Amino acid sequence: MNLTNRQIHRDVAYFYVGLILAFSFSGIILNHRQSWYPTEYAYESEEVQLKLPKGELTEQSIRNLVASYPLEYESHRLRGNSLRIDFADRNIMEINTEDGKGVLEARRTVPLLGHTIKLHKSTDTAWIWYSDIFGAAMILIAITGMMIPMGKNGFKTRGWKLMLAGLIFPLLFLFVL
Repeated sequence: MNLTNRQIHRDVAYFYVGLILAFSFSGIILNHRQSWYPTEYAYESEEVQLKLPKGELTEQSIRNLVASYPLEYESHRLRGNSLRIDFADRNIMEINTEDGKGVLEARRTVPLLGHTIKLHKSTDTAWIWYSDIFGAAMILIAITGMMIPMGKNGFKTRGWKLMLAGLIFPLLFLFVL
């Protein structure tokens, strides 16, 4: 079987079109995560009031604070006067350390959006290998695309100029901005 650049380009692109769309879509979302980050949403919320101990908040004192809740403590983060306590099953508690008032939220992953973002952030070994193969396939798609003969609008006549123009922006962001 004698494959042409056009056939390789087309077939590899067809195979990866779902992942291309998922990575592209979730990448756009991640670029704007400071203003809109739809990985999860609160489906249940209740106000809470904790009696905070005097002195430093330690892991043990925080565990004692939340022991009356039927939730499994996982971790906490203290930033300024804000205490975030993470529980199993994606429940979180945000507490103001000055007055002990806060909110307990039960959260769920946003269907489709939240799941595609997980693809970008996954550290699973099998997924990393698949993503690496995908990266190699993107290189193959780019190279075979450049080698598809297109006459007066082909890579040799006009395509290389567009490629250089497309490289300018990533290089500017890497080294100048």
